[in-house]
Parts: sequence; structure tokens; C-alpha cells
Amino acid sequence: MADGLAEGQHDSREVVRHDWRRKEAQALYDLPFSDLMFRAQSAHRANFDPNHVETASLLSIKTGGCPEDCGYCSQSAHYDTGLKATKLMAQADVVATAQRARDAGATRFCMAAAWRNPKDRDLDEVCGMVSAVKEMGMEACATLGMLTAPQAARLREAGLDFYNHNVDTSPEFYDQIITTRTLQDRIDTLAHVREAGIKVCCGGIIGMGEEVDDRLGMLVLLANLPSHPESVPINLWNEVKSVPVNDTAARPDGIALARLVAVARIMMPRSVVRLSAGRQYMTDELQALCFLAGANSIFIGDVLLTTKNPQRSRDANLFDRLGITSGLKS
Repeated sequence: MADGLAEGQHDSREVVRHDWRRKEAQALYDLPFSDLMFRAQSAHRANFDPNHVETASLLSIKTGGCPEDCGYCSQSAHYDTGLKATKLMAQADVVATAQRARDAGATRFCMAAAWRNPKDRDLDEVCGMVSAVKEMGMEACATLGMLTAPQAARLREAGLDFYNHNVDTSPEFYDQIITTRTLQDRIDTLAHVREAGIKVCCGGIIGMGEEVDDRLGMLVLLANLPSHPESVPINLWNEVKSVPVNDTAARPDGIALARLVAVARIMMPRSVVRLSAGRQYMTDELQALCFLAGANSIFIGDVLLTTKNPQRSRDANLFDRLGITSGLKS
């Protein structure tokens, strides 16, 4: 308890910590809902404009054919999901898409490629895309699989602002959804990215059959990294045919999702928390509740990689009704 605070009160500044224990996360999650929301909103207001939501755009620059066996993914070559693998997009096409995203109000442009790890010749092309996006005045983000330290340094030289590499779930549940890449592989890539001076975007997926304890374990893992990720995407698993997660998937109810967002906000008070994949399953009221709990970023556009996303007009209408500012244009 902070000095000078009475029983039941808390310090709205939420000290940045890297020594969270699972039972502490559970205690937060189990708070009476109004208390949890008040604490999360207090932390949010101490670090962010509570009425602003960041808008980003995501493009799959190389789709399908990934050799990893992630049990939730439509792009894995291990499963017959009906998705056709493509080659790496031409830079001119990527830039044209980024231009449209910027015109629609996106401030960050994220480029995703379905690789286990990029080859150097592919990285040459991606670096050119990154530099072109930066010249447009947008923040550049990429997710390309595992990186070596020299590859991370090359991306930073090209101007990359953020690198996305999710841990996906808790250490205990991880082996149940992925066998071709260890959790330590992911942690190593995050370290290379951080050492190169690139900001980290790292979160996970919920609704794959994991328990609440696993969701909290994922947040503890992220919050106890040497530096908190600057962006923490929380994804609801999107239904994909012919992948193993179909057999275990159980989408959390709205209150459980809002509780998780609130805990993420409290544990990582200075990180942007993004409602990522799965927003098409959320009502406007649930999204509003998540924004109140501390979420302050979304992806805009009708498609996220290979899955659906709410239409831009719906997002613009929701923001207008909530009095939320963003770069979004209807």
C-alpha cells in the first residue's frame, strides 16, 4: 500500500514493475468489476489521453505456406485451410496500399510475412518497403518471424519503428499449440529487436482452449520482460477451418475479455493495449467497455491478414458516439 492511502485506495500512477507474480495477476482479475475498472481507468488516465485511440493498418505482404505448425493459423502449410500461398508483394503495391491506409486515417502501417524467418534476399526487399513507408510519414511495423541480431539491426537501419512477435499464450499452454518453434525462440527474437533499438509489439491470442490462468500467465510473462512491450495486442482467436484449435476453441465472454484488458493496463501501464483480431465478434458495447478498461489501439480495414475485421465506417461511427478521437476517416 502506498504511503498516505487509506484501505481500498490505490496509487493511480501504477508503478511500472517487472516482478509480477501469477497470484497477484489473479487477485487483480478477481476484483469486483467496478473496482477493477476504476483502477484500470486511473492507470490509463495517468499515462494516456483516455479519449484517444491509435489506428493502425495491417497488410499481408507474403501470405501462406509457412512451415510452422501453429495450431490456430490459417497460413500454416501443415493444414489444408484453403488458403493459397503467395510470393512476396512488389514494393510498389505495398506502398500503394500504405497510401490508401494513410488516407483513411491510419498512423501506423504493419507489414506481415508468413515466414519462419526471413532470408537475407527477402529482407532486402522488406527494408525497401520499410523505408518507403517511413517517407510517407507513417510509423512502420513488421512481423516476419524469427530474427537474428544482424537482421534486426538491418531493419532498424531501414527505419523500422516496431516489430511484432507474439508469445501467443502462457508458458504452460504454449506446447499445446506450437511444436516447431519454442517459446525461448520467441523471447530471443524479442531480445534481438530490443537490442537493435526497435520498439516491441508483443501480445497473444485468447480463446484457443486455454484457462484464465493461462491468459494471466501470458500477461505476467510480458510484464516481467526487461522492458514492457510498447504495444500489447490482445487477439480473439478467429475461426479457421481445418486447424487443430478448432477442437478446443472457446471464445471468452465479454466480461472476461474486459477483465483481461484491465489487468493488462494495470500491469503494463505505459504500454499501448490493442484490440486486435476478433473485433468482428464484439458488439459496440463490448468494445466501449474494453476502451474504458484501457485498450487504446485498433487495426482498421476490412481484413486482417486472412480474417475479417469491422468495416471502417462502423469504427468511425462508434468513435463518434463515444467521443473518441483518432486519425480514422469514415
